[in-house]
Amino acid sequence: MAETLAGRRLGLFGGSFNPVHTGHLLVARAAIEELAIDRLYWIPAAQSPFKPESAPAPGADRLCLLRLALAGHPEFEIDDQEIRRGGMSYTIDTVRDYARRFPDAGLVCLIGADHVAQLPQWREAESLARAAEWAVIPRPGDSARPFPPPFRGRWLRGFPLGISSSLIRDRVRSGQPLEPLVPPAVAEAIRNKRLYL
Repeated sequence: MAETLAGRRLGLFGGSFNPVHTGHLLVARAAIEELAIDRLYWIPAAQSPFKPESAPAPGADRLCLLRLALAGHPEFEIDDQEIRRGGMSYTIDTVRDYARRFPDAGLVCLIGADHVAQLPQWREAESLARAAEWAVIPRPGDSARPFPPPFRGRWLRGFPLGISSSLIRDRVRSGQPLEPLVPPAVAEAIRNKRLYL
C-alpha cells in the first residue's frame, strides 16, 4: 500500500466519533475536495486527552457506526489503531505511525476550530507541527485565525453545519429522531444497540 500512496496526500481525521454524524461526513467531503486529499483515514480515539472525564461508547460500537456511515465511500478508510492501543490517544503516536508506513506521502491532520489555540500544548507539539499540515474544521460563526507557530495549515470553507456528537447523544436520551443528523443505518444501529441512553 505504501507504494500506491507515494507522493499522495493523506488526510488523518481523528476524534471520538461518539457517534459519527452528518457534520463529520461533510467535513470529510470538504477536506477531500478543498485539499486534494487522495485518501482520508478516520481514526477514532480510545480516550481523548481533552475529555479525560468522559466515557465514550465502547470502541467496537463506535467502529460499527463508522463502518455503517462510510459504506460505499472508497476514498475513506477506518483506522482502529488508537482503539487497539487503548488508554489516552495522542496524535503524535498516530502521525508517527503514518509517517513510518507512508514516508513519501503528505500528511494532513483535520482538527476542530476549538483545538487550534491548544495546539502548542499537545504532546510533542514541535514534532507534531513538523510532521503534518493542519486543516481546521470551522463551526458556524467561526472565522479563520492564524495558526500558532510553528503549526501551518489552512481553514476549510466546508459546509458549515451546527451538529455535534453531544447534540446527537442528547436527542437519543430525549427520544427525538436522529435522521437526517446521522445516516439512517447509524440511527438504526444506535437504536438497536441502545447506545447513549
